Amino acid sequence: DNYDAIEVSKVKDIPEDYYGVMGVPITFMDSYNPEQFEIIGCSESEGRGFSNGLWNPESGIAQPTIDEHKVYKRLFIRRRA
Repeated sequence: DNYDAIEVSKVKDIPEDYYGVMGVPITFMDSYNPEQFEIIGCSESEGRGFSNGLWNPESGIAQPTIDEHKVYKRLFIRRRA
């Protein structure tokens, strides 16, 4: 809800033809291929760290939300062209 990315709840469900930003679980790192994907940042637990300023400070929430509910840590990735 608070970041322009699609939610991919399981690594096996990463779409092959999508080139926008995706929020994926941290288990993505088990199969990460830097030639295939770019890591843009990651969510925090109400922090800033590696999120690279992804969060809107006006919302007061520094972690991803879906249907206004906070979700577990997500990596934000984009498929390389």
